[in-house]
Amino acid sequence: MKKMLLFVLCTSLLVSCKKAEPAAPAAPAEPTADSTTQPAEFADAKYTDIGKGYLAALTKGDTDGMMAIYADNAKYTWNAGDSLVGKKAIADFWVDRRKNVIETISFKNDIWLPLKVNKPQQMEQTGVWLLSWYQVTAKYKGGKSMTQWMHMLYHFDDNDKVDYVSHYVDRVPINAAMPKK
Repeated sequence: MKKMLLFVLCTSLLVSCKKAEPAAPAAPAEPTADSTTQPAEFADAKYTDIGKGYLAALTKGDTDGMMAIYADNAKYTWNAGDSLVGKKAIADFWVDRRKNVIETISFKNDIWLPLKVNKPQQMEQTGVWLLSWYQVTAKYKGGKSMTQWMHMLYHFDDNDKVDYVSHYVDRVPINAAMPKK
């Protein structure tokens, strides 16, 4: 019995130590029209710089600097369904907001993801999108402040101007910090 067990053990060792023959390389797959273009890919980092410049201008209250990124026909939407259409309407909103509502605003812990959508998977437009997340602290006229995370989506037209923004924000802390009229 011991000899049989020793034989099985030695045979197992010899078999496991045998060098395996390399497999023949597989022929490369023929690329198809659908496999050459990915549905989405990373976009140029310059879009992140545009987004960061926008927040820097907003922090300083530089409305002209903020508006430099927008196309004339831009649409700015909020998750609650409100929207502004046109560069002038967006500028008017932010000029009023910075002059009469927000005393100071700052951003930190920002995350940026520039994407190029080649093939929409649902209803998103093709082209360059900049996704951003950041923590906002705003002090309102009247002394109260709020801090929360926000998420924004920016879509760029063929001239690298923002033609669509979707701003995801929780209105509850904003409403609580704003002065009562």
